[in-house]
Amino acid sequence: MNATPSNSRQLVQQYYDYFNQQNWEGMLSLLSNDVVHEVNQGGVRTGIALYREFLAHMDACYQETLSDMVIMTDESGARIACEFVVNGVYKSTDGGLPEAAGQTYTLPAGAFLTIAEGKISRVTTYYNLALWLKLVGA
Repeated sequence: MNATPSNSRQLVQQYYDYFNQQNWEGMLSLLSNDVVHEVNQGGVRTGIALYREFLAHMDACYQETLSDMVIMTDESGARIACEFVVNGVYKSTDGGLPEAAGQTYTLPAGAFLTIAEGKISRVTTYYNLALWLKLVGA
């Protein structure tokens, strides 16, 4: 399937619908096998296996849903930008971050995605880490 703005928007909307449903396998099914995942304030991970590990880690530490989503595409439908609000609960301490105590947060964020051969081949996510730290009481 060639990317078009319409089917790319639908693919990305389904990806984030699965996120809100905590349907991790559904999310993974929409990714290419060699997906490039660029994590905010982190490194680059390549491949479904590392993406699956990331989702498991996030699921252990955070309870999040996304709202107020706006999806924008280029003319070809191959490149997507998303703006959204993360509504979350910090449920388990994540590495060197502050102690988790069920803090809630509402955080603006965004992502850039690439579509190739009908799958999501890149996900790059951005949010303001300093603001998140403030929201959880650091």
